[in-house]
Amino acid sequence: MQLCRTEKVESGLACSRCKNSKSARDADHLNVLGATAYLSRCDWIQSGTRGLFGTDLGLGVSLLCQRVLTSERWALFFGFHGSLFPDVKLAIGTRMAAMFTCCLGCCGDGGSGHIPLKEMPTVQLDTHHMGTDVVIVKSGRRICGTGGCLANAPLHQNKSYFEFKIQSTGVWGIGVATQKVNLNQVPLGRDINSLVLRHDGSVYHNNEEKNRLPANSLPQEGDIVGITYDHVELNLYLNGKNMHCPASGIRGTVYPVVYVDDSAILDCQFSDFYHTAPQGFEKILFEQQIF
Repeated sequence: MQLCRTEKVESGLACSRCKNSKSARDADHLNVLGATAYLSRCDWIQSGTRGLFGTDLGLGVSLLCQRVLTSERWALFFGFHGSLFPDVKLAIGTRMAAMFTCCLGCCGDGGSGHIPLKEMPTVQLDTHHMGTDVVIVKSGRRICGTGGCLANAPLHQNKSYFEFKIQSTGVWGIGVATQKVNLNQVPLGRDINSLVLRHDGSVYHNNEEKNRLPANSLPQEGDIVGITYDHVELNLYLNGKNMHCPASGIRGTVYPVVYVDDSAILDCQFSDFYHTAPQGFEKILFEQQIF
């Protein structure tokens, strides 16, 4: 006895799937965990697994699912009568197999109904938000030319960390800024829209010096400058060491920002950091990744 698993066989009606006329007395009506299953003598039905993955694999999955239900303990657990158990075993086994292979078909590589996961974009310098004389290379990680550039991800999370490597010295600055900042005007830090560390060790916001690195700790060529931001303070790290040089004052949604001039070249590191992020801080996440 086999399962016509998608059609209800009613009195005097034909099964619309197999087109074989069956009366109500030819079908066994079974209650299975509150759901109804109808078993009829329809020769056409086969395991739903075969059509998706071929006869051998499909049959194997079907038999595996059915075997789970071969114990009398399962029959007693579900409250089946002994005489009906073989048919119920076949019914549920086939349905389990169909659901199992449906999952494989939707989630497996190249299967029918495959829905690819949407990849998150990479955090990098944003060529849509940069100065007119800026040049961005190395897949959005290196800046040269003249002017500033924002990263493509705002700092939504509570505690963010990112790094810059000084590849070539000159005039440069790094920090955070809103999208209202003028990226053609360097140095940044002249208005309320940016908070930056400048190459001379000063930290500027709204044309005011907020702090300054020690004179013996100015970043040089090859150095790594790390930045943490927690929506209150910006802090600086030089080659992994905390400079204890906090600065604050900027408001609104901010993005990592970098500017260069006078032959300076800087590389941005938004993941795979040179130094371990300070405790509680992590790489920049897009909003979708946070939630």
